[in-house]
Amino acid sequence: MPLNIPIYLTWARILLIPIFTALFYLPANWFTPQAINIAAAATFAAAGITDWLDGFLARYLKQTSDFGAFLDPVADKLMVAVALILLVKLDRTLAIYAMIIIGREITISALREWMAQMGKRNSVAVAYIGKLKTAAQMAAIFALLLHEIPLWGVQLSFIGNALMFIASVLTVWSMCYYLKMAWHEFK
Repeated sequence: MPLNIPIYLTWARILLIPIFTALFYLPANWFTPQAINIAAAATFAAAGITDWLDGFLARYLKQTSDFGAFLDPVADKLMVAVALILLVKLDRTLAIYAMIIIGREITISALREWMAQMGKRNSVAVAYIGKLKTAAQMAAIFALLLHEIPLWGVQLSFIGNALMFIASVLTVWSMCYYLKMAWHEFK
């Protein structure tokens, strides 16, 4: 396993997951709910920034590796899955959204692994629709973490759930896209 700055950042993102989770289980008299929401959103944002930064640095410093390419999406999927489960538990979003997004991530990860074993990983490489899905999903989660704060007079919970609906549609669309790209290998 190579150890370099991008991989350290990816590991840091994984280590943020228990911190992020623990925020919601602090004793009620330690912080106000709004302070916890802001801290959780900031932690989630920090994870998103390290996701961008580790990829940028890996390319810029020419420190890309197979291990980094494996670990980076695992870190992303873990953080998103934990955030979605917590948001459902907190009754801030619908379970169906979490089921669609987490189910798609497992399906496409398995598909990519299978295609990689066949030496055809590039046939399911990240596409623009996947990037749109990720952007909508991250914005939705961030808004739902801050859910009680109004933005231009609209509760962020409403904005977050609207984005979560969009993210779910893009999630299904991107899954269909990737499955279509791999379809000829299924035969």
